[in-house]
Amino acid sequence: MKSPELLLPAGSLEKMHAAFDFGADAVYAGQPRYSLRARNNEFSTLEVLQQGISDAHARGKLFFVASNIFPHNSKLKTYLRDMEPVIAMKPDALIMADPGLIMMVREKWPEVPVHLSVQANAVNWADVKFWKKMGLTRVILSRELSLDEVEEIRQECPDMELEVFVHGALCIAYSGRCLLSGYFNHRDPNQGTCTNSCRWDYKVENAAENETGDLARIPVETIKFDFNKALEDANQSFSAMGDMPRHPLADRPYLIEESTKPGQLMPILEDEHGTYIMNSKDLRAVEHVERLAKIGVDSLKVEGRTKSLYYVARTAQVYRRAIDDAVAGRPFNPQLLGELNGLANRGYTDGFYQRHHTQDHQNYMEGVSQAHRSQYVGQVLNVADGWAEVEVKNRFAVGDQIEIISPNGNEIVTLSEMRNKESQSLNIIGGAGHTVRIPLDAKYEKALLAKML
Repeated sequence: MKSPELLLPAGSLEKMHAAFDFGADAVYAGQPRYSLRARNNEFSTLEVLQQGISDAHARGKLFFVASNIFPHNSKLKTYLRDMEPVIAMKPDALIMADPGLIMMVREKWPEVPVHLSVQANAVNWADVKFWKKMGLTRVILSRELSLDEVEEIRQECPDMELEVFVHGALCIAYSGRCLLSGYFNHRDPNQGTCTNSCRWDYKVENAAENETGDLARIPVETIKFDFNKALEDANQSFSAMGDMPRHPLADRPYLIEESTKPGQLMPILEDEHGTYIMNSKDLRAVEHVERLAKIGVDSLKVEGRTKSLYYVARTAQVYRRAIDDAVAGRPFNPQLLGELNGLANRGYTDGFYQRHHTQDHQNYMEGVSQAHRSQYVGQVLNVADGWAEVEVKNRFAVGDQIEIISPNGNEIVTLSEMRNKESQSLNIIGGAGHTVRIPLDAKYEKALLAKML
């Protein structure tokens, strides 16, 4: 079995180096003006982008540049001019989505590898064959595909590199095609300025058609709801695999209200696949790494260029272990599920890779995660004379079980002692904004610390 590439996000030089330290083979970063991460992007200057590419190549790693917006006419006028210095840096590939931009790059720089972005929503093998004819070297498949569909594309297109997402945020529409941010805030997701409207706090209101045919709120006192019967019906609905019975409440119309916009009620209707505006969980597909490797997928990708250093390090380490286990023929380690649960997340799902889960299967997944819950609490800045200087991120105390997360291996220890910068003993440290010293071996230089919960 060939080992797939592990591809991590690089929102900054520090995160890029952490990704490599913890097992990534390659990283991707956004190009100034032309990627889908116009904010929180340290690579917004050509100088930093050049340093990132040079540092990656010095370590024998790959660096891909995302240039995957769908530009309006004004950006077309400057695109080739702005690409000149980027191409001169010799990135290992450009990640692109817009056919017009791809055409322009292929005509001017035919030697530059181009990967088709997930924004282009490639969902079938004919699509992949088309882009192969256009000279592209890799297709990043749509997140909306099942494992069986990915396998069929692999069989039909054996000579094209395939990449899939295995972890990170999921869009509530086809990847990158959501219009909510543009509708609410006039900030277009496809121009790199998504405000993540799908993540806002919405309240659900029951609704029905009024005399004018519009949806209107149903007063609470008129709603008849039997909790026990609803629970019984829900359990029956989730009891089968395949064509599950549809819950009767799914056929009703509803209104949603965003917490900062009281009184602005928006109608939603649920279909047989769900109400996705209320269901934007995060992707976690570590349990499918073995199957994806057996299929022959070339690259496994983690989303999250705006996420923390801890997120990058932890996901790189966990997916590296999953890939190495799969290639070595070792069974999947359920502990990996729990290690990812310590990351900030909005609830996990394996997305569309498997079409239907039973309620028991979902509870099993959650149960495993609870066995290894943790919280990021600090970053080791340096180690000297057996003491580590730690930049505090969250509260922790003497007596806590602390997981030391390092490229040299992880270890769980009981924190026996802690001192401030004046070498005075401390029992507890309140949170971010402090620096403390704890006893630690020199091999854990630059390690990350997580408190076991």
